[in-house]
Amino acid sequence: MEQPTLAGKATKINLLDFKSPSMRAFHLTWMTFFLCFFGWFGIAPLMPIVRKDLALTQAQVGNIIIASVSITIFARLLFGWLCDKIGPRICYTVLLIFGSLPVMLIGLSNSYESFLLFRLAIGVIGASFVITQYHTSVMFAPNIVGTANATVAGWGNMGGGVTLMVMPLIFAAFVGAGYIDASAWRYSMVVPGAALFIMGFVYYFFTQDTPEGNLSDLRKKDAQYKARKGDEKGSFLTACRDYRVWMLFLAYGACFGIEITIDNIATLYFVDNFKLGLKEAGIIAGTFGMMNLFARALGGIFGDKAGKKFGLKGRILILGAFLMLEGLGIMLFSTIEVLPWAIATMLLFALFLKMSNGATYSVVPFINKKAIGAVSGIVGAGGNVGAVLAGLLFTSNEVSYRDSLFTIGIAVICVSVISLIAGTIKKNEAVDQTGALAEQELQAA
Repeated sequence: MEQPTLAGKATKINLLDFKSPSMRAFHLTWMTFFLCFFGWFGIAPLMPIVRKDLALTQAQVGNIIIASVSITIFARLLFGWLCDKIGPRICYTVLLIFGSLPVMLIGLSNSYESFLLFRLAIGVIGASFVITQYHTSVMFAPNIVGTANATVAGWGNMGGGVTLMVMPLIFAAFVGAGYIDASAWRYSMVVPGAALFIMGFVYYFFTQDTPEGNLSDLRKKDAQYKARKGDEKGSFLTACRDYRVWMLFLAYGACFGIEITIDNIATLYFVDNFKLGLKEAGIIAGTFGMMNLFARALGGIFGDKAGKKFGLKGRILILGAFLMLEGLGIMLFSTIEVLPWAIATMLLFALFLKMSNGATYSVVPFINKKAIGAVSGIVGAGGNVGAVLAGLLFTSNEVSYRDSLFTIGIAVICVSVISLIAGTIKKNEAVDQTGALAEQELQAA
């Protein structure tokens, strides 16, 4: 059944539809983003083995965590801009094929320095998120775009949790086949790398850039489209001048930035603090990512409902509330020393963290409709800036992981206050024009 559309965009999500351009993009974007997490964080649950094999210090492990997310800042800005220029289809294809190479080749590392460089290169895969959000933003109408964005990102982010569970099992399979630990972790990384390489071709042949077609074709045949794109020059600079973009930059750093930090350190945290084995710690850490099955989508749903009732202000205020609850939950988690309660509090703050992720990108499409890629890229980069700053806390031998998490909780609360204040500011007509027009479309849909 084809989707009802508004100016070519789907106005509802029909999960059983695999034929319409919007729903085909919906399914392939979340599946691709899911696999990207296998490549991006596939090594994270194996770090106890890698740490022993390469004789890494805590400071070196911290630097590796930072490397895995730092390059993504620049990659997200680049691919956000490229999405506006060449479209998400080619962007994703290039990212997947070339990003798969360092994933498969990281096993060649034989020192801290070489491992660090490979981990840095793998971090480029994190730009996949911006392409995912851009693609669904241009495929879905305002009444449902927040939910669509949150759902595809949430189901894709779920790959982070599945990765923490599955990679130790892949590692164990290689050990069971007779490989020693030092070889098994290296061969294990070929699996996610090969999956990414194959998916690059799938994405190219089975998706299109917009409901109307691919950008390259539209530029050649559609005079209206060319005129519309001509009006969008300088949109990146316009996005940079909007204070709301930088508020979202901070907010995403305080939610997604913390999420990928937890993805990186969760297995180590449970191994070191609760003396668990690699598989047990990986399964527990994996439940954190599995919350994306529904929690991020909830954030988008609440964002859409708040937007329908209160406009853009409602979307921003509900984001601030979720961030506040996330920060309090992280602080509580950091103080727990009993394993069952640690798991419970981790899942509690994970709920609000992932709802904050979804709520953030229920705001993004309404900031500047002529520069969705630019806004998505800047805000997405904020997530990785947050991860880099959080990662710095885990490089010191003098500061425990518990103390670092408590500090992170305080920082998240500070950002939540900024978001709540931003939601109450009365915006002038010039600044709010694009968001107001988008919300009017939403009301009419």
